[in-house]
Amino acid sequence: MPRTEFIATGFHVPERVVTNDDLSRMMETSDEWIAQRSGIRTRHWVSAGETGVSLAREATCRALDRAGMQAADLDCIVYCTCTPDHFEPGNGVFLARELGLSDVPAIDVRNQCSGFVYGLSVADAWIRTGQYRRVLLVGAEVHSRGLDRTTRGRDTAVLFGDGAGVAILGPTDDLQRGVLTTHLYADGRHAEKLWVDAPGLAHDPFISEELIRAGKHRAVMDGRDVFKYASVLMPQSIATALKQNGLTPADVKLLVPHQANLRIIEMVQKAAGLRDDQVYVNIQKYGNTTAASIPIALHEALDEGRLARGDLLVLTAFGSGFTWASAAVRW
Repeated sequence: MPRTEFIATGFHVPERVVTNDDLSRMMETSDEWIAQRSGIRTRHWVSAGETGVSLAREATCRALDRAGMQAADLDCIVYCTCTPDHFEPGNGVFLARELGLSDVPAIDVRNQCSGFVYGLSVADAWIRTGQYRRVLLVGAEVHSRGLDRTTRGRDTAVLFGDGAGVAILGPTDDLQRGVLTTHLYADGRHAEKLWVDAPGLAHDPFISEELIRAGKHRAVMDGRDVFKYASVLMPQSIATALKQNGLTPADVKLLVPHQANLRIIEMVQKAAGLRDDQVYVNIQKYGNTTAASIPIALHEALDEGRLARGDLLVLTAFGSGFTWASAAVRW
C-alpha cells in the first residue's frame, strides 16, 4: 500500500490588507490591544468580485504550476471551509467548474479550523487504497463579509482574515516518506462555545429578520474556554502523533499549527516541548484564516526552506465543534 506525499502547495490572499489601525477606525480597539491578545498585526480581506472559490482557484493554479501539472491531472477535490459561497451546493463543485473539470468528484469538509487536517485524513485514505491518485486538498475562507465590524463584534472581528491554501497530494512507493498517521477528535458538548447559529434549519424559518437582528448569523466565541481547551488538546494530539510513530519532540523538524492566536501557539509549543525554531508562525500577517491557515503557513515555510527531504513535519489544529486533529508527515 503506497504512502501519501505532498506533490506541491500553493496559496493566495486578497490584495486588500487591513491593519489593526484600520480596524480602530471601525470600532473601539487599538493596535496594541489586538496585538497583545492575538499577535495579529494585519489580515487580508476580499474586495468586490472575490469569493472563496476565486481565492482557491488562484491558489490551485499556483500549485499546479509548481507541480508541472494541468487541472485535468486531478482525480478528486477535497474542499475544506466553514465560509461557503452559497448555502448549497458546496464550494468544491464550483472550484471544479472554475478549473474546467466536469467529471471529477468533489466533497466539502465542514470542520472549521480543523478542516485541513480532517481533509488530509480523507485524502490520505483514498490515495492509500488506490481510489484516487491525485487529490487537490483545499483550505479556503472568506470571513470578512460575515464579521460584525462594529464595537459589538470586535472580539471576533479583529481575529479573522481571508485566504486560500492548497496541496496537491499523490501516492509514493517510498514507505519512508509521506503521511505517517492522522489523528482526529471531536467533542460536541462544547459546540455552542464557538459557533454561528443561523441561518440553519434548526430555525423555522431558517433565516428571518428576527434572527438577523439578534445577530444569530455572526460568529460567537467563548474566548476563555477556546483558549483553555486548545492549549491542552493540541499538545495532546501532537503527543499522540509522535508516540504512535515512535518519535519524540526532538525528532520534529517543524510544527505547523493552526494559526488562531499567538498566545495559544506559544502555549502549545511549551506544552509540546518544542523550541522556537521548530514552530512556524505567520498569524501576525494573515490573522485566523481557519481551514486555510495550515496550508498557507506550510507553503510559506517551504518557500523559506524550513523543510527538506526526510524532515518530520507535524500539523495540529483546534476549532469549532470542538474538533481537533494532528498529522505526522515525513517530508
